Amino acid sequence: MQNPLSRHAQQVLTVAGGKAQASGPAADPSIARSWLRCLEDYHLDPALPMAPTVLEHARMLECRERLQQVLEIANGEMNNLYRQLSGAGHAVLLTDSRGVILNCVTASAERPTFERAGLWLGADWSEASEGTNGIGTCVVERQALTIHQDEHFRSRHTGLTCSASPVFDPQGDLLAVLDVSSARHDVSRQSQFHTMALVNLSAKMIESCYFLRRYEGEWLLRFHLQAEYVGLFSEGLVAFDGGGRIRAVNQSAINLLGSSRERLLGEPVEAFFDCRLDELLGRATPQPATSWPLRTRNGRALFAALRGQPRSLPKPVPLAPAKPALSGICLGDAALQTDFRRALRVYERDVPLLISGETGSGKEAFARALHLASSRAEKPFVALNCAAIPETLIESELFGYRGGSFTGARKEGMRGKLQQADGGTLFLDEIGDMPLALQTRLLRVLEERQVVPIGGEAQAVDVRIISATHRELEVCVQDGAFREDLYYRLNGLVLNLPPLRERSDKPELLQHLLAEEARGQRVRVDDEALQALLDYHWPGNVRQLRNVLRTLAALCEDGVIHLTDLPREILRATSPAVPVEPPANPLDDAERTALLSALDSQRWHMTRTAEQLGISRNTLYRKLRKHSIATRG
Repeated sequence: MQNPLSRHAQQVLTVAGGKAQASGPAADPSIARSWLRCLEDYHLDPALPMAPTVLEHARMLECRERLQQVLEIANGEMNNLYRQLSGAGHAVLLTDSRGVILNCVTASAERPTFERAGLWLGADWSEASEGTNGIGTCVVERQALTIHQDEHFRSRHTGLTCSASPVFDPQGDLLAVLDVSSARHDVSRQSQFHTMALVNLSAKMIESCYFLRRYEGEWLLRFHLQAEYVGLFSEGLVAFDGGGRIRAVNQSAINLLGSSRERLLGEPVEAFFDCRLDELLGRATPQPATSWPLRTRNGRALFAALRGQPRSLPKPVPLAPAKPALSGICLGDAALQTDFRRALRVYERDVPLLISGETGSGKEAFARALHLASSRAEKPFVALNCAAIPETLIESELFGYRGGSFTGARKEGMRGKLQQADGGTLFLDEIGDMPLALQTRLLRVLEERQVVPIGGEAQAVDVRIISATHRELEVCVQDGAFREDLYYRLNGLVLNLPPLRERSDKPELLQHLLAEEARGQRVRVDDEALQALLDYHWPGNVRQLRNVLRTLAALCEDGVIHLTDLPREILRATSPAVPVEPPANPLDDAERTALLSALDSQRWHMTRTAEQLGISRNTLYRKLRKHSIATRG
């Protein structure tokens, strides 16, 4: 009797022989095309149980360095996505444009399961290496897709289910792939629609944030057919220079303008919008809060907002040094204000700071605000999360290496975080997770003010250290997991950030974070919802509050967040006397948003929308009825 792996390999070879499949995985033309590529172009054997190709240490570092900004943006979104999946058996992965895994978010206990499946950091999951799979096939097809169990080419991967979505840069080139993989055998393909919707949303968020950061210093026009969608991930984005020449557009802008990237780039923005450049620039504001009507040259009515300094307003000349702004932080709590003032005084005297507090309580935001309020505000602020980087990479990340110092090392070498922070601040988050061997090297840097890259010579560095941890470092010292001399070297001043539930400035903080996450969109919280948010115990602290507000702002359609819009776990914590019906599953909200986004991107063409989502037209219409989405005639 054939075992399942042999049967799968035989099924693949049957397709290669030109025999069409009426049912089974090869009934999907995209799967059949991929299987044929694997056999005819890559010459892969579906039955061969080969281990994945994993990049050498130096090449892995090089890949991560090239996508450093993307990794920073994606990290929070990946953690948020993992929490939204709210179930065991998932890994959230980010790869580069070739399919090499650069980051993975999963439970520590489940990491060995995914590593046995070949999902290692540095593993090459391109189609040419691993055959049909979520990551590699997404790279080739350049569209979101799910590869479910026996739809994989290699027999050894048939225990996996992978939903992947591409992340494009502002020029339309593939930047990365976001993937959710599951090793559970009870996962049905139909259940992946919810997962795929969430992956799509997160990929679009990463795309949008990368676009906004990449063109932070440019004029940025944001527009949509509906005013309430300006500021959300489905908006059109056009970046242009001071002369009005278009430098970059996103896919939504291309769809809304009914044009192509090639026709838009380098052209005057006036050629596509019925508005003179000086009129357009006169409407600019540094942080747009409202949108205004704008027509395209072919008469399409849009709503738009323009980010930038208005041309008509000359730059004011400061009469005195400006007071440092506390960017990205709210200090309405009196105890926090006192701690901040104390911390700033000792920081300016080059005394190391150690910030403790629960996970998500805002330690990095506090450290960054200190840096920006200090005399080193114009110098680099470099953050390194000691728990988020694999132990095999952290030494190179922190100390750097000289070119040619080990096999595969880049010729020019790499500057470590200590050198990158020269003249500024190095923030070491989760310092309690730093390996003991590196603690010894870090102590030497702090004492000698010199860093020695791997294989290199000692170099002087002028860097101030702020450390943070959610662990009890005294206990780690007693257990031998943390060097006692380093502990006393880092704790010049110890600050304990309060958990969110104990802060006295929760209303002010909530409004501060909502303004940031609304990104210029006018959103307010009604009284009932506000009270529920303030009464909630927030086990994930400020990070959880920010994520909840980001989701609420994204899903808000009338500019007001109501009690029934809140997540179920917050509503459960409200008083039972409040007459509230539990809302729909948050995944339903994500599914509805993903449907509207796909319809919008395909200009409400049902067949193309169904193809983009990987479902049949009948399934698409059923889901439209479920979410009360009326089709356009």
